[in-house]
Amino acid sequence: LALKGSIGASFFGMPCEDSERAQSWRLVLNVFTAFLPAVVLGLLFGSVIKRYLFHPIPVALAFVLGGIIILWAEARAASDKHPIRVSHIDRMSGLDALKVGLMQCFALIPGTSRSGATIIGGMFLGLSRTTATEFSFFLAIPTLIGAGAYDIYKYRALLTWDDLPMFAIGLLAAFGSALAVVHWLIQFVAKHSFVAFAWYRIVFGVLVLVTSYSGLVTWR
Repeated sequence: LALKGSIGASFFGMPCEDSERAQSWRLVLNVFTAFLPAVVLGLLFGSVIKRYLFHPIPVALAFVLGGIIILWAEARAASDKHPIRVSHIDRMSGLDALKVGLMQCFALIPGTSRSGATIIGGMFLGLSRTTATEFSFFLAIPTLIGAGAYDIYKYRALLTWDDLPMFAIGLLAAFGSALAVVHWLIQFVAKHSFVAFAWYRIVFGVLVLVTSYSGLVTWR
Protein backbone atom coordinates (compact mmCIF):
# COMPACT_ATOMS: atom_id res chain seq x y z
CA LEU A 1 0.00 0.00 0.00
CA ALA A 2 2.82 2.39 0.82
CA LEU A 3 4.41 1.67 -2.53
CA LYS A 4 1.16 2.25 -4.42
CA GLY A 5 0.56 5.47 -2.47
CA SER A 6 4.01 6.75 -3.31
CA ILE A 7 3.48 5.99 -7.00
CA GLY A 8 0.12 7.75 -7.05
CA ALA A 9 1.27 10.81 -5.15
CA SER A 10 4.60 11.14 -6.90
CA PHE A 11 3.70 10.52 -10.52
CA PHE A 12 -0.05 11.06 -10.86
CA GLY A 13 -0.82 13.80 -8.33
CA MET A 14 -3.29 11.77 -6.29
CA PRO A 15 -4.56 13.36 -3.04
CA CYS A 16 -2.37 12.89 0.02
CA GLU A 17 -1.43 14.53 3.31
CA ASP A 18 1.17 17.33 3.35
CA SER A 19 3.75 15.07 4.96
CA GLU A 20 3.09 12.37 2.37
CA ARG A 21 3.36 14.96 -0.41
CA ALA A 22 6.74 16.11 0.90
CA GLN A 23 7.96 12.52 1.08
CA SER A 24 6.69 11.88 -2.44
CA TRP A 25 8.51 14.89 -3.89
CA ARG A 26 11.66 13.85 -2.04
CA LEU A 27 11.33 10.45 -3.70
CA VAL A 28 10.95 12.09 -7.12
CA LEU A 29 14.08 14.17 -6.50
CA ASN A 30 16.00 11.11 -5.34
CA VAL A 31 14.95 9.13 -8.42
CA PHE A 32 16.00 12.01 -10.69
CA THR A 33 19.35 12.24 -8.88
CA ALA A 34 19.96 8.51 -9.26
CA PHE A 35 18.88 8.59 -12.91
CA LEU A 36 21.46 11.16 -14.05
CA PRO A 37 24.81 9.29 -13.72
CA ALA A 38 23.87 6.49 -16.13
CA VAL A 39 22.48 9.03 -18.60
CA VAL A 40 25.70 11.05 -18.59
CA LEU A 41 27.98 8.02 -18.87
CA GLY A 42 25.75 6.42 -21.48
CA LEU A 43 25.90 9.51 -23.68
CA LEU A 44 29.66 9.83 -23.24
CA PHE A 45 30.71 6.21 -23.61
CA GLY A 46 27.74 4.42 -25.22
CA SER A 47 29.42 3.97 -28.59
CA VAL A 48 32.66 2.76 -26.98
CA ILE A 49 30.78 0.22 -24.87
CA LYS A 50 28.93 -1.13 -27.90
CA ARG A 51 32.13 -1.39 -29.90
CA TYR A 52 34.29 -3.21 -27.36
CA LEU A 53 31.97 -4.94 -24.87
CA PHE A 54 29.03 -6.22 -26.92
CA HIS A 55 30.75 -9.55 -27.57
CA PRO A 56 30.20 -13.04 -26.06
CA ILE A 57 33.37 -13.18 -23.94
CA PRO A 58 32.93 -9.81 -22.16
CA VAL A 59 29.25 -10.59 -21.56
CA ALA A 60 30.05 -14.04 -20.16
CA LEU A 61 32.73 -12.57 -17.89
CA ALA A 62 30.19 -10.01 -16.67
CA PHE A 63 27.77 -12.83 -15.89
CA VAL A 64 30.36 -14.71 -13.83
CA LEU A 65 31.70 -11.65 -12.02
CA GLY A 66 28.19 -10.40 -11.31
CA GLY A 67 27.23 -13.76 -9.82
CA ILE A 68 30.29 -13.76 -7.56
CA ILE A 69 29.48 -10.22 -6.37
CA ILE A 70 25.90 -11.24 -5.60
CA LEU A 71 27.11 -14.21 -3.53
CA TRP A 72 29.50 -11.90 -1.68
CA ALA A 73 26.72 -9.37 -1.05
CA GLU A 74 24.36 -12.05 0.25
CA ALA A 75 27.02 -13.47 2.58
CA ARG A 76 27.75 -9.95 3.82
CA ALA A 77 24.04 -9.20 4.33
CA ALA A 78 23.62 -12.40 6.36
CA SER A 79 26.47 -11.51 8.71
CA ASP A 80 26.37 -9.24 11.74
CA LYS A 81 28.96 -6.98 10.10
CA HIS A 82 26.36 -5.51 7.73
CA PRO A 83 24.00 -3.23 9.70
CA ILE A 84 20.96 -1.87 7.86
CA ARG A 85 21.27 1.91 7.80
CA VAL A 86 18.13 2.76 5.77
CA SER A 87 15.07 0.61 6.45
CA HIS A 88 12.47 2.59 4.47
CA ILE A 89 12.53 4.33 1.12
CA ASP A 90 11.33 7.61 2.68
CA ARG A 91 14.51 7.74 4.77
CA MET A 92 16.87 7.73 1.80
CA SER A 93 18.99 10.85 1.43
CA GLY A 94 20.05 12.53 -1.78
CA LEU A 95 23.54 11.10 -1.29
CA ASP A 96 22.09 7.59 -0.94
CA ALA A 97 20.23 8.11 -4.21
CA LEU A 98 23.35 9.36 -5.98
CA LYS A 99 25.33 6.34 -4.81
CA VAL A 100 22.63 3.95 -6.07
CA GLY A 101 22.68 5.86 -9.36
CA LEU A 102 26.42 5.29 -9.62
CA MET A 103 25.79 1.59 -9.01
CA GLN A 104 23.32 1.62 -11.90
CA CYS A 105 26.17 2.73 -14.18
CA PHE A 106 27.57 -0.80 -13.96
CA ALA A 107 24.48 -1.91 -15.90
CA LEU A 108 25.92 -0.13 -18.94
CA ILE A 109 28.27 -3.12 -19.14
CA PRO A 110 26.57 -5.82 -21.28
CA GLY A 111 25.63 -8.84 -19.19
CA THR A 112 24.97 -6.76 -16.07
CA SER A 113 21.41 -6.60 -14.77
CA ARG A 114 20.16 -3.07 -14.09
CA SER A 115 17.91 -4.18 -11.26
CA GLY A 116 20.62 -6.47 -9.91
CA ALA A 117 23.18 -3.65 -9.92
CA THR A 118 20.87 -1.25 -8.08
CA ILE A 119 19.44 -3.74 -5.58
CA ILE A 120 22.74 -5.40 -4.66
CA GLY A 121 24.48 -2.02 -4.77
CA GLY A 122 21.84 -0.58 -2.47
CA MET A 123 22.34 -3.43 -0.03
CA PHE A 124 26.08 -2.75 -0.04
CA LEU A 125 25.31 0.88 0.82
CA GLY A 126 23.24 -0.10 3.86
CA LEU A 127 19.74 -0.13 2.40
CA SER A 128 17.44 -2.91 3.50
CA ARG A 129 16.65 -5.52 0.88
CA THR A 130 13.07 -4.27 0.48
CA THR A 131 14.09 -0.59 0.34
CA ALA A 132 16.70 -1.30 -2.33
CA THR A 133 14.13 -3.24 -4.38
CA GLU A 134 11.48 -0.51 -4.11
CA PHE A 135 13.92 2.23 -5.13
CA SER A 136 15.23 0.09 -7.99
CA PHE A 137 11.68 -0.14 -9.31
CA PHE A 138 11.11 3.62 -9.13
CA LEU A 139 14.47 4.17 -10.80
CA ALA A 140 13.44 1.86 -13.63
CA ILE A 141 10.56 4.18 -14.59
CA PRO A 142 12.61 7.12 -15.97
CA THR A 143 15.31 4.75 -17.18
CA LEU A 144 12.92 2.73 -19.35
CA ILE A 145 11.00 5.81 -20.49
CA GLY A 146 14.26 7.53 -21.42
CA ALA A 147 15.53 4.50 -23.32
CA GLY A 148 12.22 4.20 -25.16
CA ALA A 149 12.17 7.90 -26.02
CA TYR A 150 15.72 7.67 -27.35
CA ASP A 151 14.82 4.71 -29.56
CA ILE A 152 11.77 6.57 -30.88
CA TYR A 153 13.93 9.59 -31.66
CA LYS A 154 16.59 7.40 -33.24
CA TYR A 155 14.12 5.69 -35.57
CA ARG A 156 11.75 8.65 -35.97
CA ALA A 157 12.07 8.57 -39.77
CA LEU A 158 10.47 5.11 -39.81
CA LEU A 159 7.50 6.07 -37.62
CA THR A 160 4.17 7.66 -38.50
CA TRP A 161 1.36 9.19 -36.42
CA ASP A 162 -0.61 6.01 -37.01
CA ASP A 163 1.94 4.18 -34.84
CA LEU A 164 1.21 6.29 -31.74
CA PRO A 165 -1.84 4.31 -30.48
CA MET A 166 0.17 1.09 -30.70
CA PHE A 167 3.02 2.62 -28.68
CA ALA A 168 0.60 4.06 -26.10
CA ILE A 169 -1.12 0.71 -25.56
CA GLY A 170 2.24 -1.04 -25.29
CA LEU A 171 3.51 1.50 -22.76
CA LEU A 172 0.42 1.20 -20.55
CA ALA A 173 0.52 -2.60 -20.70
CA ALA A 174 4.21 -2.65 -19.81
CA PHE A 175 3.73 -0.23 -16.91
CA GLY A 176 0.76 -2.18 -15.51
CA SER A 177 2.60 -5.49 -15.71
CA ALA A 178 5.65 -3.88 -14.08
CA LEU A 179 3.53 -2.79 -11.10
CA ALA A 180 2.18 -6.32 -10.70
CA VAL A 181 5.65 -7.85 -10.94
CA VAL A 182 7.24 -5.46 -8.44
CA HIS A 183 4.43 -6.10 -5.95
CA TRP A 184 5.30 -9.80 -6.07
CA LEU A 185 9.05 -9.14 -6.20
CA ILE A 186 9.08 -6.96 -3.08
CA GLN A 187 7.28 -9.66 -1.11
CA PHE A 188 9.67 -12.29 -2.49
CA VAL A 189 12.96 -10.50 -1.81
CA ALA A 190 11.91 -9.67 1.72
CA LYS A 191 12.03 -13.40 2.50
CA HIS A 192 14.46 -14.83 -0.05
CA SER A 193 17.99 -14.20 -1.24
CA PHE A 194 19.49 -13.82 -4.71
CA VAL A 195 21.79 -16.83 -4.26
CA ALA A 196 19.98 -18.99 -6.83
CA PHE A 197 20.12 -16.15 -9.37
CA ALA A 198 23.83 -15.71 -8.64
CA TRP A 199 24.58 -19.37 -9.34
CA TYR A 200 22.54 -19.21 -12.55
CA ARG A 201 24.70 -16.31 -13.74
CA ILE A 202 27.92 -18.12 -12.86
CA VAL A 203 26.93 -21.41 -14.49
CA PHE A 204 25.65 -19.73 -17.66
CA GLY A 205 28.71 -17.49 -17.92
CA VAL A 206 31.11 -20.41 -17.48
CA LEU A 207 29.14 -22.43 -20.04
CA VAL A 208 29.49 -19.64 -22.61
CA LEU A 209 33.22 -19.30 -21.90
CA VAL A 210 33.92 -23.04 -22.13
CA THR A 211 31.89 -23.62 -25.29
CA SER A 212 33.31 -20.50 -26.91
CA TYR A 213 36.98 -21.27 -26.23
CA SER A 214 36.55 -24.96 -27.11
CA GLY A 215 34.87 -24.12 -30.40
CA LEU A 216 31.75 -26.15 -29.61
CA VAL A 217 29.50 -23.12 -30.07
CA THR A 218 30.00 -19.91 -31.99
CA TRP A 219 28.26 -17.24 -29.93
CA ARG A 220 27.20 -14.07 -31.74
